[in-house]
Amino acid sequence: MRSIWKGSINFGLVFIPVAVYSATKEEKTSFKQLRKSDQSPIRYKKVAEADEKEVPAAEIVKGFEHEKGKYVVLEEADFEKVKIESTNSIAITDFVDQSEINPKYFYKPYFLEPQKGGERGYALLHKAMSETGKVGIAKVAIRSREYLAAVKPDGLFLMLELMHFAHEVIEPEGLKSADGLDIAPKELEMAKQLIGALSSEWTPAKYEDEYEGALKKMIEAKIEQRPEEEFEAPVRHSMGTDILAVLQQSLATVSTATARKKAPAKSTRAATTALVKQKRR
Repeated sequence: MRSIWKGSINFGLVFIPVAVYSATKEEKTSFKQLRKSDQSPIRYKKVAEADEKEVPAAEIVKGFEHEKGKYVVLEEADFEKVKIESTNSIAITDFVDQSEINPKYFYKPYFLEPQKGGERGYALLHKAMSETGKVGIAKVAIRSREYLAAVKPDGLFLMLELMHFAHEVIEPEGLKSADGLDIAPKELEMAKQLIGALSSEWTPAKYEDEYEGALKKMIEAKIEQRPEEEFEAPVRHSMGTDILAVLQQSLATVSTATARKKAPAKSTRAATTALVKQKRR
């Protein structure tokens, strides 16, 4: 793995050198735009609005529009001058309970790896936050942008999770909620039973991108010029007003499916037991 940033975690007078590594990756099938008649790839040219002429990369600069049609140009040297504390450090200013932070503030996790000389401080911070249930709130500049971030323990490592600033989070003003609706006790109890029946241990690997898999199968079939596999879309029935009946039917369906999953395991054990007895005889 290649680090995307190196600096330090600072809190109080403690200084811990760390490196930042991506903790996620996105695997999606990519497509190119083609001309329909001959499948020629479409290219995009950067042209100036003034004369529609193509502009070489060396002549392109960054500009900020401070008035309509008026720009101030910034060179790379100008960006280098913008040095703030978060450019080379993850400066923790507060420790808060993670439960106090609304999940919508989080959006991208990274691994933090201790660098030479920072192992003891790293281990100390990890253990202290694990035992107190706190996360560190900091600011960090990555790739010419400053982010709000949380430093938190995760397994054997510390994680840096980028966050949205408060002004970036949209409040659901004007949206309708279901708050205040009366829920019958029997409906609530049945809903809890259904949740219980569908409850299991968190196993991330069992959740797969089915759409991506089906898309790849379809592409392979086209490449090999063979019949494409047909996928039936799930049938969705209107729930209507009788929620209790729908809950009861759902619970029965889940119970049946669970029983079927367990049946092969029982029959296998029975067959194994019979085989052992036969060998003994």
